[in-house]
Amino acid sequence: MLKKLRILLADDEAILRLDLREMLQDAGHEVVGEAANGEEAVKLARELQPDFIIMDVKMPIMDGITASKIIAEENIAPVLLLTAYSQQDIVDKATDAGVIAYLVKPIREEQLFPAMEVAVKRFAEVKSLNDELEQLKDSLETRKFLDRAKGILMTAHGMTEQEAYRRMQQFSMAKRISLKELAESIIEAAEKRKSK
Repeated sequence: MLKKLRILLADDEAILRLDLREMLQDAGHEVVGEAANGEEAVKLARELQPDFIIMDVKMPIMDGITASKIIAEENIAPVLLLTAYSQQDIVDKATDAGVIAYLVKPIREEQLFPAMEVAVKRFAEVKSLNDELEQLKDSLETRKFLDRAKGILMTAHGMTEQEAYRRMQQFSMAKRISLKELAESIIEAAEKRKSK
């Protein structure tokens, strides 16, 4: 079952927005903003940080696919794209833009809510994978700094790798700084000494 969401609607047709708003509110969701073009949708998405965005493909100023790409790159919220056409090129463009779900108009409740549920779950999975990837990158970067810093200590003080690491651990705990910060400062100090 889909939890109650804060939703942004983006469609240049006011009647369609009204129908969607009523459908969503009847299901207990909150429509936190409405946009009539893609540029406005991106602006409101950044400001309101909604849980979910329903956006039309064809809109003035900036189309829904371009707006969806910006929203996806900024990892703001899952986007459900609406279109009057089910052409393959639109599906391909939507997929490339990071759109998580896609519906062809007219929108019916029995299609809308399952599509929203799938989109919310997919977005959470993608976000989780991205977070994990960032942690791995940070971990790898930290390891590189640690290896360089250990090398500097081993050369400068004739320590073994284990001794250098143990000293760094003790110092980082005593000074309440992360090992990465300590390693960076050791590398920085060594580079300053070299340049003198």
